[in-house]
Amino acid sequence: MRLTINFLMKKARVKSNGEIPIYVRFTLNSRRVELSTGIYCLSESWDEAGQRIRGRNESARILNNRLNKIEDDIQDHYNRLRSSGDQFDVTAIKNRLLNIDDSEGILKVFDYYLKNMSEKLGQGYSKETYKHYKSSRKRLGEFVRKFIKRKDYPVEKVDYKFLEAFDIYLKKEYKVHQNTAWNYHKHTRRVLNLAVSMDLIEKNPYKKYKVPLAETNRDFLTATELSTIQDKEIKVQRLDTIRDIFVFACYTGLSYSDIAKLHKDHLRKGIDENDWIFINRTKTNNRCRIPVLPEANIILKKYQNTPHYQVKGLLLPVLTNQKMNSYLKELADICGINKELTMHMARHTFATTVTLSNGVPLETVSKILGHTNLKTTQIYAKILDQKISDDIKQLQTKLESNKKARI
Repeated sequence: MRLTINFLMKKARVKSNGEIPIYVRFTLNSRRVELSTGIYCLSESWDEAGQRIRGRNESARILNNRLNKIEDDIQDHYNRLRSSGDQFDVTAIKNRLLNIDDSEGILKVFDYYLKNMSEKLGQGYSKETYKHYKSSRKRLGEFVRKFIKRKDYPVEKVDYKFLEAFDIYLKKEYKVHQNTAWNYHKHTRRVLNLAVSMDLIEKNPYKKYKVPLAETNRDFLTATELSTIQDKEIKVQRLDTIRDIFVFACYTGLSYSDIAKLHKDHLRKGIDENDWIFINRTKTNNRCRIPVLPEANIILKKYQNTPHYQVKGLLLPVLTNQKMNSYLKELADICGINKELTMHMARHTFATTVTLSNGVPLETVSKILGHTNLKTTQIYAKILDQKISDDIKQLQTKLESNKKARI
């Protein structure tokens, strides 16, 4: 671990009076840091070979003493870090030189990340996403305090073992499922990406520590089940309304939170001069452009004379999520559907039964759903492949039975 220290002029940053700033560059293990010394001088006054200011006058002596002091401080911090026996990099020397407290680490970076998010709410980040990141910050903070017994942990010391211990802590302390833990890690990984960008660490430790995402059972309605719900005669008004909202979600792919805020301003003519919904998803703030299918349009027109529409401009009279899910259970019983109806299922039904099963390209479905990653949409395609496989196996069993019966 050889440390090199050099002083150089930053000629691209020359002042109007011709003075040029002097920077210090120190390099360790092929990684370097450049910092301003706060010293300026004219180009002709700088000794490039000696890396000091020419002359023996008082001004040159004072400025050169300051450069000597900076060099000595860098060397001293390097020697102290090396004698400690701990692993360190050039960033640790920089932090010591700038009096950055190493005891404030990953949580401080996380707070900085949250501050940036809060300033961009509605412009790249949603309130829902911000809330999830705050939850991850809380869990990470609890882990650092309870498990490591510190207020914070130096970000440059976050390694594979730290992340593995955090994962075990989440699953033991909070009994979280694999995909919930995956989300906590996803947020922490992005915070550490910021630490890399800020030159606080060289590499993100998540490059070595991988968190698997478990496949989830994304249940959906078949075309027959969806038709059963649509065609069922329902005389109870609240259940009829719930049915309409659920079916609307099945034909638009919108989530509960997006339907709840759906305003008449979101409904406009699209490129084909038909009705489209233009809305930013609550979860990701991604812009969605959704052509309104005839089945969905019929439902929208049905509620145009309600107070929700006339007074508030809301397209549908959506109840609270808790009431919606409660009434959906009743709807399932009335329609004879042996599945747990949820607004999530409606979104899954749109992706599978309504679109992919009818030949809509995966990329188009992904855009309509507002997915940030095509891999998320591909999960639905895998579900359909699995269902086809299961159905064919059942068919083969029946054919074998029929064959044996004929013998």
